Order: sequence, then structure tokens, then C-alpha cells
Amino acid sequence: MDERMKELVAIGASAAVNCHPCVQFHLSECDRLGVDRGEVWAAIEVGMMVNRGAAAKSKAHTQSLLGKGEGSDGTGCGCGS
Repeated sequence: MDERMKELVAIGASAAVNCHPCVQFHLSECDRLGVDRGEVWAAIEVGMMVNRGAAAKSKAHTQSLLGKGEGSDGTGCGCGS
């Protein structure tokens, strides 16, 4: 994997875990490497999508433990679809 791809993965992962300093650092690295901002945004969008999915699963699990909301009967993934 080249440095450009590593930075795209890193910025997407940083967005997924809500690490603002990491996003800023990896954006600077992407700029240094000449990565197109469209590609950077696409990687960030993927990270944000992962974050939303993880948050939905966490919410469903917590609600299930409390006997409330989606998933309390053991069905569904908690995404609301």
C-alpha cells in the first residue's frame, strides 16, 4: 500500500472514531502528498458511515439490555430499516 492510500485509510479511520486532531493531521499529510480533496472527502464519508453503523449497533445493544426499543425481542440489527 502506498503512502497516499495509507493516508486515505487513516483519515477515514480518524473520522470514524471522531478524532479531530487526527483528521487535521492526516488532512495535512494528504495535502502534502497531493491527494485530491474529492478523494479525501470520499474516505471521510466512508469513515462517517462506519461511525453511524457502529453507533446504531451500540444503541440497539444498550436498548436490548434495558428491554427497550428495537432489538429487545432479539430481532433486527438496530439500523431502523
